[in-house]
Amino acid sequence: MHKDPLLRPFELKHLTLKNRIMISSHEPAYPEDGMPKARYRAYHEERARAGVALTMTAGSAVVSPDSPPSFNNVLAYKDEVVPWMQQLTDACHEHGCAVMIQLTHLGRRTGWDKGDWLPSVSPSRAREPAHRAFPKQLEDWDIARIIEDYADAAERMQAAGVDGIELEAYGHLIDQFWSPRTNALEGPYGGSLENRMRFSRNVLGAIRKRVGDQFIVGIRFTADEQVAGGITTEEGLEIAARLATDGQVDFLNVIRGHIDTDPGLTDVIPVQGMKSAPHLDFAGEVRRLTGMPTFHAARIPDTATARHAIASGLLDMVGMTRAHMADPHIVRKIVDNREEDIRPCVGATYCLDRIYQGGDALCIHNAATGRELTMPHTIEPSGNKQKVVIVGAGPAGLEAARIAGERDHEVIVFEVAPEPGGQIRLTAQASRRREMLSIIAWRMEQCAKHDVTFQFNTWASAEDVIALKPDVAVIATGGLPQTDVLETGNDLVISTWDVLSGDVAAGEDVLVYDDAGDHAGLQAAEMILATGARVEIMTPDRTFAPEVMGMNLVPYMRGMQDKSVTFTVTYRLLAVRKDGNRLLATIGTDYSEFVTTRIFDQIVVNHGTVPLDDVYQALKPLSRNLGEMDYGAFAHGGEQTITTNPTGQFRLFRIGDAVSARNTHAAIYDALRLMKDI
Repeated sequence: MHKDPLLRPFELKHLTLKNRIMISSHEPAYPEDGMPKARYRAYHEERARAGVALTMTAGSAVVSPDSPPSFNNVLAYKDEVVPWMQQLTDACHEHGCAVMIQLTHLGRRTGWDKGDWLPSVSPSRAREPAHRAFPKQLEDWDIARIIEDYADAAERMQAAGVDGIELEAYGHLIDQFWSPRTNALEGPYGGSLENRMRFSRNVLGAIRKRVGDQFIVGIRFTADEQVAGGITTEEGLEIAARLATDGQVDFLNVIRGHIDTDPGLTDVIPVQGMKSAPHLDFAGEVRRLTGMPTFHAARIPDTATARHAIASGLLDMVGMTRAHMADPHIVRKIVDNREEDIRPCVGATYCLDRIYQGGDALCIHNAATGRELTMPHTIEPSGNKQKVVIVGAGPAGLEAARIAGERDHEVIVFEVAPEPGGQIRLTAQASRRREMLSIIAWRMEQCAKHDVTFQFNTWASAEDVIALKPDVAVIATGGLPQTDVLETGNDLVISTWDVLSGDVAAGEDVLVYDDAGDHAGLQAAEMILATGARVEIMTPDRTFAPEVMGMNLVPYMRGMQDKSVTFTVTYRLLAVRKDGNRLLATIGTDYSEFVTTRIFDQIVVNHGTVPLDDVYQALKPLSRNLGEMDYGAFAHGGEQTITTNPTGQFRLFRIGDAVSARNTHAAIYDALRLMKDI
């Protein structure tokens, strides 16, 4: 028995899992043509290579054409999925990692305008708020067809050599049958709990007939929807007990909550500032009740929490999914006694929010995740030591410094502020977003291990850089707030930075004019509201704060909606002038010639940043590449080799917001793809 509970093997039926850490099923939206091809395989193989015991693929692979792939899901209803899953499984098995796949019919949790444009289906006509489609109420022939589709998909996965499958029953078709609020059927599939569970029993029965009793079959399910009219705690525990008694499943993967709204989803999968592992004890209750092998994942971001889950007997396997997006090498670092080197998940949930807006999953501060085919997770020494001078210690500059240090270069970083972090330090002024500081703290720790030199409180000039005789100069100076957006009166407004830094008091009636749509606007509004002021958040767009995205919007709304706040969309702030000791705002719209005026005490503008690039511009003519970047190489992970000025003294690059206003992930990705080959 290993002294570390996380490293103890677990026997699941005939399968030996080499430790207690798993990656739960999730859909990073990496499939191509509905298939888990090279990118998808590389993502899972990286984590398998680093020692995770079980990787669950798909979240979820869809079993029927009338379960359209709203998250770019794997298409388990196609025979061509078998060889692709076989390749993924074989690749992970080479590293001793078990592979399972989650199968589902999404039911109402999808739209009708994806895939083959078939209507979504559900046991009732109730629309899911998140996907907005009105489903067709299932007929008997639909039910029979879908049961066979589940069995067909399970058979395909068995043929692909996976170690098992997991059925999805939270927010999807199976638990839409279970839940009284989404099941309006009469007869054998509606009414009593016995009837509402008939569909899942028939699905499991059909699967067992195809794959046999030895193949591992589990279920991930909500044992308490925590919503009026839904599955209660008592009924959820009864469902768990019946699943255990029926003997058709080999493990239970426990979820608590509902995911049909953004707030519901965020309570199931909490974001930063919310409680860690909020459903862990409940999962342990299910384990105690049923005696079944029990899995669980929901904001278990660190090894201490994971270790507690296993050591306390709450779980048999602990899911650390977002944590493995931040650092795929968690298990290797545990084994090597290097837990302090684990790149922390900061709960930003950039990964999930991107998926729910139709993008692919990316970690806010690990730009190699999802890019394993072109970007490294491990940086190797270059074998050609150079002097690298970096100006700016925000996320871009620190990532550049970290990588240059790991490449074994001599690295000097100038920073005008007394501390590193750049705009992240402003973000972290809100206690709810303080975890963002870990993005900076981790990089500073890694830089210290590689003897990176920092000069704080230093406004570096071009002469300061030149004096150090660098081989490479990297300008990561970020930007300054852009408030010059009005026809007149730009000198009368303040920026969100003025509010976040505490430099300016806002007044009683405040307009936050936000046409950047990122966190800064809402965060400033939240801080102003906390003073008791009245706030109007205005945007010329048709929706407010689109860059914040769904799950991260939830804490803002919960913090603001009980205060005096108004949201105004489709109006543009045109001009501002003094009106006594107040401000008169002229407001128009892009949609018509309509113009009106309003009075405020203070007007706050959120319009991104202007690059702070004076040092870069001064250094350009002295550099070997004249600041030029090969964007073809930059886009595809290649090395920068341009030399347009052979007599130049150094190579010069700029990254992050010193180029243009973007976000933390973009800044870190700039640094990674530039510095990995320096």
